[in-house]
Amino acid sequence: MDQPADEELEMVESVGELDFAVVTLRQFLHHSNALRAVALVDREPGIGPATVDCERFRAIEVNLGDRLVGLDHGAQLEPAPPALPELKPLPPFNVDPATGEVAGTIGGLEHLVDGVSALAAALGGRNIAIAVFETDSAEHPLSITARADGSEQPVIAIGDQAFTLPPAPGT
Repeated sequence: MDQPADEELEMVESVGELDFAVVTLRQFLHHSNALRAVALVDREPGIGPATVDCERFRAIEVNLGDRLVGLDHGAQLEPAPPALPELKPLPPFNVDPATGEVAGTIGGLEHLVDGVSALAAALGGRNIAIAVFETDSAEHPLSITARADGSEQPVIAIGDQAFTLPPAPGT
């Protein structure tokens, strides 16, 4: 959600009902070592979804549909972040975008998929969470997308190539 260079981001102190998504994404970002955490948040009927984009060391951007606003990354907001499962920061994965192969810490990818799924669940409803993680290739970051209600399998993307985890043995 990069702002065009000639437009200045309107900075605000709160985004009201979306403050919960902001504190939740920010907590996830800080504990998981993700590069970026994004939420697509449903709002009341008749109002389109909002996008909350939390990136390392940058203002948090919130697209309300009719305007784009920013919050200081360290903004003090009223809601407390929810309890999320412990997320261990992992070293960058080695990835092959052509085959979808991911190599790294044993169980690491599943750990991050579980973490992003918990993030989405904490956001509630049919909201969507996306987290982007570092790989050995700056051009091919690894992202994980999960829906809060679990109605769809989490999607893993390496650059522009999307994959799902194969079923666990015996399922």
